Amino acid sequence: MIEFFRSEQDRGLRVIPPEEYSAEGFDVKDCWINLVDPSDKEVNLVSTLTGFEDSVLKCPLDDEERSRVESEDDYLMVLVDTPVIDEEDDYYSYYTIPLGTFIKEHVIVTVSLKENTALTDFLNGRVRNFATYRKTRFLYQLLYNIASKFLGYLKQINRASGRIQNELHKSTKNKELIQMLDLENSLVYFSTSLSDNDAVISRLLAIKNNAFLKAYEEEYELLEDVAGETKQAIQMCTIYRDILSGTMDAYASVISNNQNLIMKVLAIITLILSIPTLVASFFGMNTWLPGKDKWWGFAAAIGLSVVMVVIICFALKKKKLL
Repeated sequence: MIEFFRSEQDRGLRVIPPEEYSAEGFDVKDCWINLVDPSDKEVNLVSTLTGFEDSVLKCPLDDEERSRVESEDDYLMVLVDTPVIDEEDDYYSYYTIPLGTFIKEHVIVTVSLKENTALTDFLNGRVRNFATYRKTRFLYQLLYNIASKFLGYLKQINRASGRIQNELHKSTKNKELIQMLDLENSLVYFSTSLSDNDAVISRLLAIKNNAFLKAYEEEYELLEDVAGETKQAIQMCTIYRDILSGTMDAYASVISNNQNLIMKVLAIITLILSIPTLVASFFGMNTWLPGKDKWWGFAAAIGLSVVMVVIICFALKKKKLL
């Protein structure tokens, strides 16, 4: 998918239709071009209009691409990880994908594998003072929005973890345990991505201004806010990850203990049932036994079995095994 936008003083953010940007001689000055899982044809079109190489624009389409800042003679590339949420049958899974922002003097291009709310917030008017011709501010606003999304999703993960734990208190099921494992995996993805993003933001703070980043004091303060939000997200992610890891270990111990209890009960039942079986085996042998031909012989065998069962039960109870 490919979208062209341009901020205009009187009409706000305007969506440029395909027939306009596909026409010969179209000027991309002050445009924002958004590519989401683009085809080769769409990448080639943007490359022709902006001068970016195809291989450069395709960097964020590799989901294993690491976060970084690359400053070349004619462009600046800022690649960070952004959180994505997927809805499963009755719960959500979280992971991260690369989001690339390419800045030239006259245009800005964003590239990602999937649509995400960090970008759609700009389209829906949820970001104040946004303009496509203010490229440095746009980049910092985007980074701030990404950090805020991380914080929001971390709170969702914490709430989901609490809900699943409440369900596990009632009954330990594989379904809830698998959901807990998915949440733990999500926190691993978030932790790694946030650390990489923090390194990118530190790099941007270090370079401050260059040919493509011309930050005024207000923009620079915004970038410092991004750094603060990112560090807060890293701390929250570490705390939630430790809590969830400890909870998983605790439930693993509970499951193991429950199994041991079940095996103990089965062993005790087997022991108790083996006593009447032992007595009946003796009286079923083809040898002489006291009372074999008497009317009270059967009653004696039953009574002996009951007495032995009671003695065993008393002994187990005394040793707190029953």
